[in-house]
Amino acid sequence: MFYGEKLQALREDNKMSLLDVGIIIRFDSNTYNNYEKENVLIPTKHLNTLCNYFNVSFDYMFNFKDSKQYKNVIKNINKELVGQRLKSFREELHYTQSKLADLLNISRTTISEYENGHVLITIPVLYKICDKFGISADYLLGKIDKKVVFNRKN
Repeated sequence: MFYGEKLQALREDNKMSLLDVGIIIRFDSNTYNNYEKENVLIPTKHLNTLCNYFNVSFDYMFNFKDSKQYKNVIKNINKELVGQRLKSFREELHYTQSKLADLLNISRTTISEYENGHVLITIPVLYKICDKFGISADYLLGKIDKKVVFNRKN
């Protein structure tokens, strides 16, 4: 899909085993191997832990930018800030929650849960939003303060 090859390359570049990386995110090596192979979707919080450890951005992991990191990165993800940024972005587009949900093939309730900070946005939804609209995942996640946009792919 979009992040597995980067995870494997980062692990190998740092001469780490699957077990070594599994320890970092507190999962066994088989679980981490499934994340690398993208057999199982990695939770956003675990990808954040790995991005922080390897000093790379979500945008780098998603192949939205070639450079590995932004300056002045915030390490932790705040669900409420993610929700605020998602809502603000949606409103800039003049989209209702229903319209955005339809475009992403998810429920309006899920969008509401994200926007209210009740649930952290999942990797597939985050990727779809960023890829479709050309907005930085790191910005939406509150890891950087400056809004970054890319050329839209769709």
